Amino acid sequence: MTRAPGAAARHVIDHPRRTLLVLALFLVVAGVLGGPVAGALNSSGGFVPEDADSVRATERLESATGRAPSPGLAILVEDPGESRLDDISTRLADLDGVAGVAPGGSSQDDSSRLVLGTLAAGAESDDVARAALDEFADDDDDVLVGGQAVASLQITETVGKDLARAELLAAPLLLVLSLILFGGRAALLPVVVGITTVLGTFLALTGVNQLYGLSVFALNLVIGLGLGLAIDYTLFLLARYREELQRQGTTPGAILATMRAAGRTVAFSAATVATALVTLTVFPMNFLKSMGIAGAIVAVVAAAASLVVTPMFFALMGARLARRSRDTGAQGRWYRFAHAVLRRPGRIAAATAAVMLVLSVPSLRTEWAPIDETVVPTDQSARVVSDRLAEEYASTGTTPITVAMRADSPEKVAEYAALASAVPGVQTGTEPLALGNDTWQLALPAGGRPAGPVAQQAVGDLRELRVDGVDALVAGPAAAFVDQQAAIRANLPLAIGLMVALTLIVLWLMTGSVVLPIKAVVMNTLTVGVALGALTFVYQDGRLTGLLGYTPNGGVEPTDFLVAAALVFALSTDYGVFLLGRIKEERESSESENEAVATGLARTGAVVTSAALLLAVAIGAFSTSSISFIQQIGVATAVGVLVDAFIVRSLLVPSLMGLLGAWNWWSPAWLRRVHERIGIRESPVRADDPPGVRTPAR
Repeated sequence: MTRAPGAAARHVIDHPRRTLLVLALFLVVAGVLGGPVAGALNSSGGFVPEDADSVRATERLESATGRAPSPGLAILVEDPGESRLDDISTRLADLDGVAGVAPGGSSQDDSSRLVLGTLAAGAESDDVARAALDEFADDDDDVLVGGQAVASLQITETVGKDLARAELLAAPLLLVLSLILFGGRAALLPVVVGITTVLGTFLALTGVNQLYGLSVFALNLVIGLGLGLAIDYTLFLLARYREELQRQGTTPGAILATMRAAGRTVAFSAATVATALVTLTVFPMNFLKSMGIAGAIVAVVAAAASLVVTPMFFALMGARLARRSRDTGAQGRWYRFAHAVLRRPGRIAAATAAVMLVLSVPSLRTEWAPIDETVVPTDQSARVVSDRLAEEYASTGTTPITVAMRADSPEKVAEYAALASAVPGVQTGTEPLALGNDTWQLALPAGGRPAGPVAQQAVGDLRELRVDGVDALVAGPAAAFVDQQAAIRANLPLAIGLMVALTLIVLWLMTGSVVLPIKAVVMNTLTVGVALGALTFVYQDGRLTGLLGYTPNGGVEPTDFLVAAALVFALSTDYGVFLLGRIKEERESSESENEAVATGLARTGAVVTSAALLLAVAIGAFSTSSISFIQQIGVATAVGVLVDAFIVRSLLVPSLMGLLGAWNWWSPAWLRRVHERIGIRESPVRADDPPGVRTPAR
């Protein structure tokens, strides 16, 4: 099927200055309306499903008492007298949102005392924490403000500061690399597309946030992925346009030919990235849903921005964007490298796969760890208070488990409490506390850390415990971690199934083959394994703590890994689309399968590796964050994209394509007919094609 470029593309090419004016207006509107979204995203939690038992237990206790079930503020006072403690307690109790104040004991050497503040039910945790910090900001250094509410606020604020610092660090490096890789005036192109992508995504998220409260952590993904994809797409389009300039000169046909071939590849690429990331919305946690929504939107906006801004730049700048093509022709290094790989495809495929399997081995011993006090930077007051409580106060070495009960009678409650106290791993707790409205609270400490086997088993046993007339819900950090893991296990098969199915469909629509999509999924899985192996090797094993500035807690945070896995899978497919699209195009004008592979790699090898390097810088900037679970996304994604570009696309893909030859493009006859009927396929673009006409595929 032959088809002319869309009217929108023609309008951009024919009226570039008018398009530039519209773009400037859009950026102003998007900046004014979308810019404030950074301050509108208030959700900093969302790592546990909202309907989980642990969440419902907390809500039950809050409903019965009008306050949170455990203190959210902890004020550590050095060497205080009674009058000083009374003053601190009074000032804390007077804060809006504080429902109660109680003493928290003293250090083992009596050098400090603790005052605990409990928040009112429904109070905004961040607002109360900020008020507490402001209240005691002018006190001497002998007063430290901590607690869970303060830790949550300081994590959110630190993420914002880290994001700004990451941008300041990454921007100059990206600019220098863009000047080198794009060359001269062309380096302005990814800057404009990147700004358009980020502001356009902010505008879209402003609307989404009105319907669904998004996590503030999604902003990191928007900035990093938005800039990365903008660079990817513009670099790919520019490389193709420079080829067309050599063929057709500064004519509208050169731009149209670029948008027919490379523009369609960009559209397919964005579809693969968006479909992979949107599968995160399958999980019932706000953090993952937010990342999935933001990631899918930024991929679509990046493609749209690239497909509008780049032809406008091409029309405005024309020959000034030309640059001597390097390593892309028959004599280029990538072409020679591809033929070297194709001479020994079996050995290279086996060796490459073996290396990736070895790099993936650490992932087999991955242990999952929750977000706890160790993620707070060591210079923040919440972390200082947490560390001092662990070191100086009588530590029980236990994890608090809270049971929220509704029962017909006190006798039933006592029966349940007796059975619960006998659960293995549970230590002697307090007597059940009557809260009113037939509700009781039972505190049952369990041995070890929340993610430890003792506490986890205790939560499971307590939830299996049945007493007639008693409705018991279990809360606490161990219960929350159990609920998170259960939600991941329940939804992971569906998420993986959707990711694989959607990727297979998009790649089949692009290539018409059933073999290439299956190979892509297998190779992407290997790349994800390498990324997880890197996280395990570094964060679980506690390596590079001085360089990265984190505190190891013995595992990898699971929701962050799911985000990183989706990103790595998506971006691996993204680079696969760049390479396969060009090989497919070359195949239609080549007599040799190997020649098509070599030429396709020669035309895209430098582009893919350069794009991967730039994207690794953009997203890898996450690793400069002082919040470890944000670091993990950056490290895993950077490792994944670099491995995919430099190992998978350079070695594994061409060697496997050389081994399979024409079988790469096999598809059942009936499926080929369906693909032909749909009409989504590439055809080579000739230098002498008039605008709007494409040479039919052979």
